Amino acid sequence: MLELKKISVIGMGLLGSSVTLSTKRELTRSRVVGYSHRDSTRQKARQYGVAHEIADTLEHAVAGADLVILATPIQTFNDYFKQMAPHLKEGCIVTDVGSTKTLPHQWAAAHLPKGVYVGSHPIAGSEKRGVEFARDDLLVNARCILTRIRGTRAAAIKVLSEFWSKLGCNVEMMSPANHDRIFGMVSHLPHLTATALVNSVSQQNIKFAGRGFIDTTRVASGPSNVWTDILMTNSETCVEAIEKLVAQLQTLQDAISAGDMQKVNKILARAGQKRAKLIQYKIDQKELF
Repeated sequence: MLELKKISVIGMGLLGSSVTLSTKRELTRSRVVGYSHRDSTRQKARQYGVAHEIADTLEHAVAGADLVILATPIQTFNDYFKQMAPHLKEGCIVTDVGSTKTLPHQWAAAHLPKGVYVGSHPIAGSEKRGVEFARDDLLVNARCILTRIRGTRAAAIKVLSEFWSKLGCNVEMMSPANHDRIFGMVSHLPHLTATALVNSVSQQNIKFAGRGFIDTTRVASGPSNVWTDILMTNSETCVEAIEKLVAQLQTLQDAISAGDMQKVNKILARAGQKRAKLIQYKIDQKELF
């Protein structure tokens, strides 16, 4: 970690600013630089002191950096890779915190020096957004997925694994395609489901919703522009995930329509048991407090 003298984070939203705060806390010998294309966000970032420096230009932010982390909407990555490439010093590592990985790897291969990009996906966040909600403990005990393709530098993977571990993450490695398949089901489908559930209830009736409805639909409060990017950059998997959910709902609909109490109870019980095992696993892994 002593080799990371300058770490630059592009994007000063909740996650980007939490990364800079965590890095300031844990890597005390590194200089942490943040950047946002919005002047108002840069001013807020300076006000909250989330980095040692908030750069006014992308060029200044990435120049001389040992590690650059993109924390902007995924569909901006292609342009950012293109813009930053001429200003990266030799040996610089580039990563991101995005929720899909196949397209970012393709964009990086098209614009960045060979082998410098490694995908990162720290599984942490909130339905809130903005630098004012950043926390220096957001990444503690979070899982972080690293993704690589043929030609990715082993040294870059090693440095990033150590970096995220230092910030408190439990690091795992997988391919970009496998990442997108898994998170299409366990992350992207829940957002789609919460959105559909909220939109299925009329404005007049939704005021009667209790804690269960509010808990179930929490993620629907996430920023629509960010989630549109996520869904459209993992569209094929999202469509498959929706088809699986529809099939499960159809099975329940058929059983209820037929008055088959035994089958309905069996389906509900199986889900309850499966979720109980998930919660116990997360507790054992210290991913739930």
